[in-house]
Amino acid sequence: MIGKLNHVAIVVPDLPAATALYRDTLGAAVSEPVDLPPHGVTVVFVTLPNTKIELLHPFGEKSPIAGFLEKNPSGGIHHICYEVEDILAARDRLKAQGARVLGDGEPKIGAHDKPVLFLHPKDFVGTLVELEQA
Repeated sequence: MIGKLNHVAIVVPDLPAATALYRDTLGAAVSEPVDLPPHGVTVVFVTLPNTKIELLHPFGEKSPIAGFLEKNPSGGIHHICYEVEDILAARDRLKAQGARVLGDGEPKIGAHDKPVLFLHPKDFVGTLVELEQA
């Protein structure tokens, strides 16, 4: 059901420093910061030959990742994202198998302008999983 790894999302306490680390130290191509107010994050996309890294920093007072940084002040891996061909079929199959879909269960438009869903980490060995329609 799952396709390729789309990205690994890392919450960072200092977005300019993290961007410089990936660009200057590791030599990766990085985007300019993009504010995504509906998601409560500012994102920098790091493009690698085989996938992407998504650097996440809180945006606004109600950012869903602010609590993550409170518990993990140095930042860390937040979620992994897999592509699926049909996000509704994937959702229905997972729910039928007992997996919990976060939120209201309906796909939202994600940072890549494609439908996404998040799956409860307790159902996936402690890992928050994002599904993105390919």
